[in-house]
Amino acid sequence: MTTTQDAVHSTRDSRLEARVSVAQKTLFQQAAALSGRTLSEFVVASAQDAAHRVLSEHESIRLSREEQLAFVKVLLESPQPNARLKRAAEEYRQRNGA
Repeated sequence: MTTTQDAVHSTRDSRLEARVSVAQKTLFQQAAALSGRTLSEFVVASAQDAAHRVLSEHESIRLSREEQLAFVKVLLESPQPNARLKRAAEEYRQRNGA
């Protein structure tokens, strides 16, 4: 079952209301009819798909080729930690039991 189908077939125990213009409602109704869904099913599935896209975009980092090379270079050529960083790491371990 896809994410969209999960939204349609799961138990509904929360309500969401939104005010839309007549033009928006007409647009949504036409799209729902063409996709074989009720207006509610269409709106919920569309909102869920959009939410997943936004979250996915914010969970990943996209770098240009130049940025990728710079990132890898820093990883491969990173300097040794100085005394201050070592102390901070040790304090973190002590506070967090790591």
